[in-house]
Amino acid sequence: MTTSEFNAEYKLVEDLLFGFAMKLTKNKENAKDLMQETFCRAFKNKDRFSENTNFKAWITTIMRNNFINDYRKSKTRNQVMASVDDFSYFIENKAGADNGDSVIMMKELNGMVGELSDELRQAFSMFVNGYHYEEIAEKANVPIGTVKSRIFFARKKLRASIKANYGMTSFTRA
Repeated sequence: MTTSEFNAEYKLVEDLLFGFAMKLTKNKENAKDLMQETFCRAFKNKDRFSENTNFKAWITTIMRNNFINDYRKSKTRNQVMASVDDFSYFIENKAGADNGDSVIMMKELNGMVGELSDELRQAFSMFVNGYHYEEIAEKANVPIGTVKSRIFFARKKLRASIKANYGMTSFTRA
């Protein structure tokens, strides 16, 4: 399809395309943007248009696909922005996390970990510091199942200590 043929065909369906764009976007400015994007994409791919086929169907399909792609992008963009906003809340409020109460609570929690038996404390501390079960098992020279049980029992004892000292279990899973 030549440029002049494309322009002639486009002029014939331009009003119909604008109506379709308005139906999709429900906003005049967004409809104009969609029209422009559709025109650019269709013009760029005019050599793919098969002669003796329905130009109106071809270009409305391009418009519909553009709209769907833009909708999906905006939906993903909103989710990503929400995640970043949620994370920035923690960064902004980190300065308040080093207040006296939290320092005291961390000392008390570290004391509770210190009260665990050597076997439980070692497995739990290594796990908290990012070691994998296999690495802990190798260092302690015990089976992986034993490591998992030690970590489980350490959590259970810490949960009981927190409940006894603070009357709450919000640090732990239900």
